Amino acid sequence: MSAEKVKGPASYFPSIEKTYGRPVQEWLDMIEPRSGEPHMAIVKWLKEEHELGHGHANALVAYQLAKKKSDNGAKP
Repeated sequence: MSAEKVKGPASYFPSIEKTYGRPVQEWLDMIEPRSGEPHMAIVKWLKEEHELGHGHANALVAYQLAKKKSDNGAKP
């Protein structure tokens, strides 16, 4: 029996950690205070200020915003 394959934004996490040398939780902690901003504004900030690629930035933002919705009782 094989382990269940990670899907969605979290599937990018190993690559993000390897590429940028920071734990994913550190990125999520940086995004959290901006979670009231539009998705693409946060993506743009990550790309411009931290030089993340679009896919990696988008995955982090999508994950964090879905988590915030889930934490507030809404479905991600």
